[in-house]
Amino acid sequence: MSRLIPRDDSQVSAIRVHSSAMPTLKGSSLVAIVDDDDLMRSALQGLLKAVGVPARTFASAEEFLESGQQSHIACLIADIRMSGMSGLDLQARLNADRITIPTIFITAHGDERMRMQALRAGAVEFLAKPFDNKALLESVRAALET
Repeated sequence: MSRLIPRDDSQVSAIRVHSSAMPTLKGSSLVAIVDDDDLMRSALQGLLKAVGVPARTFASAEEFLESGQQSHIACLIADIRMSGMSGLDLQARLNADRITIPTIFITAHGDERMRMQALRAGAVEFLAKPFDNKALLESVRAALET
């Protein structure tokens, strides 16, 4: 089944995703996608759906926090640079509230200092855009198994 995944902010590439790329997960496997880019949110949700992982999207960190869904989320995929609260600010807020959600950061604007900050604060992965879809799916699988 073909799905569209953004390769950067200006183009979209078609990829081929097979359901066997990721085992079907049972139980609470809801993934939250927090990104202010509509196309990225939609593409990531489609990629996860293709491998049987349900996802809910949020256009901002504030929207995610206001949703009250934190206790239902098994994995969080968040952009670093968003209007309003950044992904790192969201991570800090969740940590301060003692809410533990395995988090995967995606960014087109990251550097090594930012990567280390995210990982030290408990992120599962820090992926630079354009990222490899298999790497993202493997990170989601690992996060859902924790």
